[in-house]
Amino acid sequence: MKLSVIMPVYNEVGTISEILQRVSDVQLPNMDKEIVLVDDCSKDGTHEILKQQGHIPNLRIFSHAINGGKGAAIQTALQNVTGDIVIVQDADLEYDPNDFVRLVAPIVKGETKVVYGVRNLGSQKWFMAFGNKLVTFITNVLYGAKLQDMETCYKAMANEVAAGLNLECRRFDVEAEITAKILRRGYKITEMPIKYVARYEHKKLSPLDGWPTLKALLKYRFK
Repeated sequence: MKLSVIMPVYNEVGTISEILQRVSDVQLPNMDKEIVLVDDCSKDGTHEILKQQGHIPNLRIFSHAINGGKGAAIQTALQNVTGDIVIVQDADLEYDPNDFVRLVAPIVKGETKVVYGVRNLGSQKWFMAFGNKLVTFITNVLYGAKLQDMETCYKAMANEVAAGLNLECRRFDVEAEITAKILRRGYKITEMPIKYVARYEHKKLSPLDGWPTLKALLKYRFK
């Protein structure tokens, strides 16, 4: 089996080398791994650093000529994955790739098709933690789910699930779209606790992204 790690990247000059190495270092029992990275028109020198990553095995890099957003980068990556399981990895250092082993295990065993990593939001500023909990609550109400963390980056899924998403959202509202479409298609989302430390330097997500997220949840509930 193979794990495809999707990595959308935009202006991460300070962390990109380290996160690529961390992902590369993860050892998955009886499983190969590829990294499908999409540089979403970075302007801070990230592109130049990516040219120096030839030592990272099974790394494939795609570039956008115009910045499209996280959702657009994920869409490009999904068109190019070759793995049996797909997971999204942010290019900062908030998440620990060592959690891959636990997250993919239930999918490998055939116990589920989708696994979400649940964060402890204690390191987030109160308004960000409140926003995360609010959109998760609204997701549960709209879709009859019992999720603990809808906005988590770590969404692992079988390729057949990922291939059927047909994503439209181009920015951070893609998290809501992914979850909405998975739930609408009747898949059970298994959740597991993961390591997480919030960062605020060069943070791109803001409270203003909450409104597009809510609109996406409503759109895909009734579409």
